[in-house]
Amino acid sequence: MRVLPRPAALAAAAVSVAALAGPVPAATADSSAAPPPPAGRYLNLHQCVYHGPFLPNSFDLVTTLVPSRDGRFSAGTDISDTPVPAAVCGPGDGTYEPSVYTAAEGYDLTTGRYLNMHQCVFWSDYDQDHLTTVVGTTDVKFVAGTNVSNTRDTEVFCGGGGTDHPVPLLSSATPLDLTAGRYLNLHQCMYYYEGFRDHFTTFAPSRDGRFKAGTNISNTPDTQPSCGAGDGNFRLVPLLSGVKALRLG
Repeated sequence: MRVLPRPAALAAAAVSVAALAGPVPAATADSSAAPPPPAGRYLNLHQCVYHGPFLPNSFDLVTTLVPSRDGRFSAGTDISDTPVPAAVCGPGDGTYEPSVYTAAEGYDLTTGRYLNMHQCVFWSDYDQDHLTTVVGTTDVKFVAGTNVSNTRDTEVFCGGGGTDHPVPLLSSATPLDLTAGRYLNLHQCMYYYEGFRDHFTTFAPSRDGRFKAGTNISNTPDTQPSCGAGDGNFRLVPLLSGVKALRLG
């Protein structure tokens, strides 16, 4: 069972991302090759988790990494020369507000060839609710092992979840080759099931293709999210899904 305090309403903060243009060195097939100089040194992942403390007869957590089409649930994920000190999130919609699982972490893109994105999806039998995390600076029970390294991660690392259970089918470790293109295209796919009044989010091509998200590195900035269709119960929510193209170099 998750027990959450009701945090004071957070003021929305505007985030502007300044991408620095510059020449991009040719990628090399050498497995030890360094990534191209990034537009900024740090990938700052803003994990904005919202909950609805006033929802009747239900408990629901909603995770965003990129601004949804509904700006009330924005997230300030960016690439910068400085690591982020705290998450920048939208204020919610009056029913949903930022929760204690909101967190941010800066990943140094100069320290390895691969951005290993760990997507951890947890399920609460008590609350009939999913929680998705990607960073390691939240509640220790729900940490995710996202990192930058010269080694490709093949096994996902997630916290134990306490009374919540990690869901292996929806969790994944996705190694993204930083030499493969100029843009990190971060896809956010939000799903909802009316039966449980439960949202859950994916950011990576998880083992269950029905809920895959198209996060990739490419020379082309993506403008539309690529998402699985869902399973018939959980359906895609276009308003809360999105994609952000982050310029690497």
